[in-house]
Amino acid sequence: MRPLLTLVTRDLRRAWAGGSVTYTLAFFLLVAILFPFAIGPDAALLARVGGGVIWAAALLAALMPVERLIGPDAESGVLDQFAVRGLSMASVAAMKIAAHWLAFGPPLMVAAVIAAGLLDLPGAILLRVEIGLLIGTPGLAALAVATSALVSGLRGAGAVAGLVMLPLAVPLLIFGAGSIEGGMGAVKLLAAVSLVLIAGAPFVAGAAMRAGME
Repeated sequence: MRPLLTLVTRDLRRAWAGGSVTYTLAFFLLVAILFPFAIGPDAALLARVGGGVIWAAALLAALMPVERLIGPDAESGVLDQFAVRGLSMASVAAMKIAAHWLAFGPPLMVAAVIAAGLLDLPGAILLRVEIGLLIGTPGLAALAVATSALVSGLRGAGAVAGLVMLPLAVPLLIFGAGSIEGGMGAVKLLAAVSLVLIAGAPFVAGAAMRAGME
């Protein structure tokens, strides 16, 4: 268990020290800043679509570090060392999901408060957005790690990761944006999709990592 916890702390330290978190948050806020310029200064329209904009920006921000979640460890032999110690790749993937969420989920929720101010969102809608992000971002983190494991070692892995991850993340985007106006039904569907991704992604990522080591 200790090597797995060490993996989480190491990935968190690498994400913050390497600037991955900073770039992700900067991209997220940049989308929120640019969007009002695209549709104009209509406050009512911004308030109506702002929640969906935050969710779309969160999805794209979660995609940014995907190429670096698994690839560097696979190339440096870290995954081989875990395998030699008898650790299952599914457990390693689960810890990487936890580390990725801790690195981008809570900071993204804080940045969403700034984005809400830029988009002139009322406090009630901001609360729903934050609840949706709390429920949905773990699913995004799980999907990102699974995608990273699947494309690890491929040429142009970043572009391939986008083609793989974006279609699979559409349900999270739909129910996340829908939870802002759709009541508890959309929130429950969002939670269900996120839970399925969290439960299944470690096994998909673990299988992909084992295949990459053969």
